[in-house]
Amino acid sequence: MPFIIIFILVISFIAALVRSTLGFGESLVAVPLFLLFLPATIAVPLSVMLSIVIALIIVIQDHRKIHFYSAKWLIFYAIPGIPLGLLILVYGNELLVKTALGLLIICYALYTLTAKATKNLKDDNQWWLFACGFLSGVFGGAYGLNGPPLVVYGNLRNWSAPHFRATLQAYFLPVSLLGFIGYVVKGLVTAEVNYYFLVALTTSIPAIFLGRWLNRKLNSRSFLRYVLYGLMIIGIILILVAWYQVPAIAV
Repeated sequence: MPFIIIFILVISFIAALVRSTLGFGESLVAVPLFLLFLPATIAVPLSVMLSIVIALIIVIQDHRKIHFYSAKWLIFYAIPGIPLGLLILVYGNELLVKTALGLLIICYALYTLTAKATKNLKDDNQWWLFACGFLSGVFGGAYGLNGPPLVVYGNLRNWSAPHFRATLQAYFLPVSLLGFIGYVVKGLVTAEVNYYFLVALTTSIPAIFLGRWLNRKLNSRSFLRYVLYGLMIIGIILILVAWYQVPAIAV
């Protein structure tokens, strides 16, 4: 038991630091590492509960940095994409879909990193809001991968690091709350999950504030580069998940 507590403390700190610095990606760290010593019925709800706390604190900290118009429409357009994602999850070829999605994410990141000039939007664009929001719903419904399409939109809008971090949390907070309600209804939020959650807060909360400080130290060019590297890691892990049948993770 003491070793489990130590692992939870360390993993929660790292995951919260990644999420608070970049605005996404904590479940990419937390879920697969939690699954090394916790069952999925504990690891996944625990990760979602941490996601809610991280998003809530960031929204409170930096609500003035949130592009509420963008977040509102991204959430709205994600809703009809979720059922399609669920259909892909149930009826799609998991190996082919995850591999193709992983390659698509990697190719986008590589293209953006190497291109001399990329498309930018001066103002919010309903077509791009629909495309990125809908795809975030599809990817989220299928494999819990809401993040990459949101990163694409933030990159197109050329958001600063603080605006990027804050706006993504305005999206993730209601989405994570809905997931949490589902776990409560299914009876997965048990006393054991709540205990581990309280333990995890002792390191994840300081990590949120440290991540905020790091986020503000990054200039726009450096921040975008780190975000794209994060996307590449997501794509690689998604392909590995597909080929080695590791349990699906949420990002």
